[in-house]
Amino acid sequence: MLRTVKPKTARSKRALEKRAPKAVENPKKALFLRGTSCSQITQDALGDLYALRQVHAKRFQKKNAIHPFEDASSLAFFSEKNDCSLLLFGSSNKKRPHTITFARTFDYKILDMLELCLDGESFRSISQFKTQKVPVGTRPLMVFAGTAFESPVPNGFTMAKSMLIDFFRGETSDKIDVEGLRFVVVVTADEPTTAENSDDPSSKAVLRLRVYTIQTKRSGQKLPRVELEEHGPRIDFRIGRIQEPDEAMLKEAMRKAKTNEERTKKNISTDIMGDKLGRIHMGKLDLSQLQTRKMKGLKRERDVLDEAETVVEEAPKRKKKVDI
Repeated sequence: MLRTVKPKTARSKRALEKRAPKAVENPKKALFLRGTSCSQITQDALGDLYALRQVHAKRFQKKNAIHPFEDASSLAFFSEKNDCSLLLFGSSNKKRPHTITFARTFDYKILDMLELCLDGESFRSISQFKTQKVPVGTRPLMVFAGTAFESPVPNGFTMAKSMLIDFFRGETSDKIDVEGLRFVVVVTADEPTTAENSDDPSSKAVLRLRVYTIQTKRSGQKLPRVELEEHGPRIDFRIGRIQEPDEAMLKEAMRKAKTNEERTKKNISTDIMGDKLGRIHMGKLDLSQLQTRKMKGLKRERDVLDEAETVVEEAPKRKKKVDI
């Protein structure tokens, strides 16, 4: 762990303030690392993912003797040293060839990890697709297809969805320019099988990641015709080992800071003119007890007399007997 020292210069003070917790956090940075043995396919996959997130990412080319699921202290050190909360570690061995481990940190401590095993035969890099490349720093649309992502019980697919959303999120903004929607990331998942509990990654369901560029063409109507063209990379994953987050740490990570913004009050709204409107909910009113103006025509006695007179007038008159 790094020592916490008091800043001596204005530059170091600004650097520490930049790393300090905020109500609206900075965009997450991703750090790309490789192990002592890393296949060329894994390096190409890391390079393509780095190209899609090039603005908020760092990549190291040197080999690092790191085993994330045995000892993750080195990943936590790199996270604090480079101020990166997302880490992607590529490695290869005989049992698990072509693997990429996604790791997230909170307070420069490992929160959770997910190991994804690549399929080397179906992998295609960005350079193999002769299409127009997306501009650097563009945020994608994301589509997750498959019932496995909607599971109410946390599993590898739900964690993969959360990891990929954090990886491609980028900067947050209130407004979106339609012209800036240049590509879409589509992730599909096969239906889980009965062999999911085995340790062999080849027996687990496949997670397919595809990237397409969005092209708008004339359609003769008001709305353009939208077409998709594969951009790359084309990666098929199989979920490997998982390290779930600690409940206390996850609760602390999900906690939101209290701000000075006014809370929305019930039954109070403001119209377009800036006038404050309130809504009052009242019970059932008894109108018989309503106090009216003291007018002779509205007195209760007059109403009773009028009702009695109408009853007498409406009573049938008896016929008189006439003696003949």
